[in-house]
Amino acid sequence: MPITDHTIGGLDGAPLGPGAYRGTAMLVVNVAATCGRTSQWTGLEQVQMRFADRGFTVIGVPRNQFGGQEPGNAEEIQTFCSTTCGVSSPMTDKVEVNGPSRHTLFTDLAAVPDTDGETGDVQWTYEQFLVSPAGELCRRFRTGVEPESPEVVEAIEAALPG
Repeated sequence: MPITDHTIGGLDGAPLGPGAYRGTAMLVVNVAATCGRTSQWTGLEQVQMRFADRGFTVIGVPRNQFGGQEPGNAEEIQTFCSTTCGVSSPMTDKVEVNGPSRHTLFTDLAAVPDTDGETGDVQWTYEQFLVSPAGELCRRFRTGVEPESPEVVEAIEAALPG
């Protein structure tokens, strides 16, 4: 199933998800407010601003599975992201990324190999999944890879439409 066939609600309650961005390259990132890597939002916003006018968006997907790092409700998450981190990217509802209640989007994303060829569960917060405008899974970057690193930027550039 193309990633763009999945649906997730947005933080505002309206439907959102990769399907709303057919024809756009996307970086789907599982996020949390109180994670030690929350500073990665700065880099995510930088790539969002750098490539938005070329058919690209970052989609933040909050989750609370790793150490209770996203305990907030939708309004609290939205306020934190916009006020504290300056997030302009779309944000989905909080979902499960691993386990029996895993959202179907992450079932498909977990099948994407990382640079070491490993697939499987999301290991921690701020894993990034690059999706082509056709909804195909392109690349997976584990938590330690910064959004502005050359390997991520080059992969985004290669995935941009047209």
